[in-house]
Amino acid sequence: MSTWANLDLQNSSSPLMEQLIFFHDHTLLILVMITILVGYLMSMLLFNKYVNRYLLHGQTIEIIWTILPAIILLFIAFPSLRLLYLLDEINEPAITLKIIGHQWYWSYEYSDFSNIEFDSYMIPTNELSMNSFRLLDVDNRTIIPMNSQIRTLMTATDVIHSWTIPALGVKVDSTPGRLNQTNFMINRPGLFYGQCSEICGANHSFMPIMIESIPNKFFIKWINNMNS
Repeated sequence: MSTWANLDLQNSSSPLMEQLIFFHDHTLLILVMITILVGYLMSMLLFNKYVNRYLLHGQTIEIIWTILPAIILLFIAFPSLRLLYLLDEINEPAITLKIIGHQWYWSYEYSDFSNIEFDSYMIPTNELSMNSFRLLDVDNRTIIPMNSQIRTLMTATDVIHSWTIPALGVKVDSTPGRLNQTNFMINRPGLFYGQCSEICGANHSFMPIMIESIPNKFFIKWINNMNS
């Protein structure tokens, strides 16, 4: 059972990821219906003993099998365009988080507060505690308030990295000399893990991402402690 669970998408922790999962299920349903229909028609052709040797062309059926796939593609295209718009729309962010990719670690800067910036390195295996995850835990977690719109600005200092959190539906390239932007909102507290999704060098597998979502009042306390 755990093997099949690994093939599925992670549970959603943000509204954008919920929409991505809905679109995945919507498209998969259409593909299943097409597969069943084509499989049925192929089986009928294989096992049917009757042929029409005078059939040279059928204009009506050709019109149908040209228009019908176009209509089906519209049912996929319109939800896809809507989702692309939602992924790029920035809705009055409460906090701006600047993310910088390095070989091979991440740096974070809270642009709305003064002097809050830190580097986030993977914890080596020999220093892990009993309740930590190998290759995923970091020494400095990225603290984010839940139910708040977060804007992220991403860049890199050396090569292309990719800041990816599957449970939040976020995957954005960090490109040297370029500032990429995205947004997300975490709708529940917890720890969320990710990894760099670009092949950025020898230690590509050793620059994980760890986000901790906490209520707003605890986030304010954390900010005060960081400023003191």
